[in-house]
Amino acid sequence: MKKTDTRPNIIFYFSDQQRWDTLNEDCMPNLTEIAHDGVTFDNSFTCQPVCGPARACLQTGTYATQNGCYWNGIALPEHVKTLADHLNEAGYETAYVGKWHLASDRYPGIGVHCEASAVPKTRQGGYRDYWRAADVLEFTSHGYDGYVFDGDGNQIDFKGYRADCINDFALEYIDQKTSDKPFFLFVSQLEPHHQNDHGCYEGKKEYLAQYKDAPIPNDLSILPGDYEKMYPDYLAAIRALDENVARLVRKLKEKGLYENTVLIYTSDHGSHFKTRNMEYKRSCHDSCTHTPLVICGGPFRSGGHDERLVSLIDLPPTILDLAGVDVPPEYMGRSLVAQYAGKEKSRDFVFMQISESQCGRSIRTARYKYAVRATGSGLTRHSAKVYFEDYLYDLEQDPIEAHNLVRSTAYKKVRAHLREMLVREMERAGEKTPKILPAVLVRKK
Repeated sequence: MKKTDTRPNIIFYFSDQQRWDTLNEDCMPNLTEIAHDGVTFDNSFTCQPVCGPARACLQTGTYATQNGCYWNGIALPEHVKTLADHLNEAGYETAYVGKWHLASDRYPGIGVHCEASAVPKTRQGGYRDYWRAADVLEFTSHGYDGYVFDGDGNQIDFKGYRADCINDFALEYIDQKTSDKPFFLFVSQLEPHHQNDHGCYEGKKEYLAQYKDAPIPNDLSILPGDYEKMYPDYLAAIRALDENVARLVRKLKEKGLYENTVLIYTSDHGSHFKTRNMEYKRSCHDSCTHTPLVICGGPFRSGGHDERLVSLIDLPPTILDLAGVDVPPEYMGRSLVAQYAGKEKSRDFVFMQISESQCGRSIRTARYKYAVRATGSGLTRHSAKVYFEDYLYDLEQDPIEAHNLVRSTAYKKVRAHLREMLVREMERAGEKTPKILPAVLVRKK
């Protein structure tokens, strides 16, 4: 008699550009309720505050300078063993819907360009059982209407609010699944990311009035930006995501799958609404690096809040650990399964590599934010031999990062300690030991 596979199904629900503080009862009432069955990690941070590199870190378990995807428009190397590859080998079905952002080589003469066309099978990251995706979804769709492709390259048009339609593909996968194998489903939504060619956020129309007078977070309101115009649409997009998570959970319950499914909800980075630079991300500040994280199911059932520091790089080993797969030694993160069980030490800090807007590095401890930056353009260099101290914030005294202490004599020893921590982690990530010099100027933002 065939033994039933009792390993959990795993769903990774990924939003794009979502701030941590939008995980609340007003904006995400359904996920807040669902989280009562799981754990909310209040101090979750990205390891790369830009779309493609963050996704490469997730799919490979390594930092951007290790996997080579340090800018948008660099394809995931085809020889890299991905998260899906490990799970396929372990007997899982693997499915992917939504934004991929890891297939195109934007730079001339490098290779494949498929930002708005079908992703070749060799560039689908090992997701082989179901594929409804576009490499750069914001190039094949708007807030309403668009298209994706199936695994064979056939175009599939959709009409309606994009987040609803992408979620429909996830529901379709669950409906059509007939095997008794456990599954890993990656749902990569574009919302609440701004629509590039329209230059604005595009919330679901039904929810806009609800957020017309929403209060602006303090870390935004202290600085000029476009939040007064964009924040209602931003929240309306997140409210639509919340409804879709609820729809997915209802489908799992309808199919009798919910009790044996682990749901992970998080985002690639947040949004600072043009307060810290001229766009929405690519900055060390919490407004664009602090993300929501909820895990429900498996060992995560306390219904409480967890204050430990978590990095996006910790989620690949967490997924493999949930599936009973040995975590590869090259993975840079720490499994939350092991941490939660007390088998692995929690983090002292989160490490971030910042590209495109700059060539920068940062660490974030429970109390401090420390960042360094190389001279020159972040679009011409992804690492450097020399960096200059750029930011220091005492988050205990200044949680909204209003006062840059990078030249304060009172924090000289603090900076020295954080500098040592940062250099060690850069070396661990395969970078050459850098020289970090004192700040040449003090940035006000």
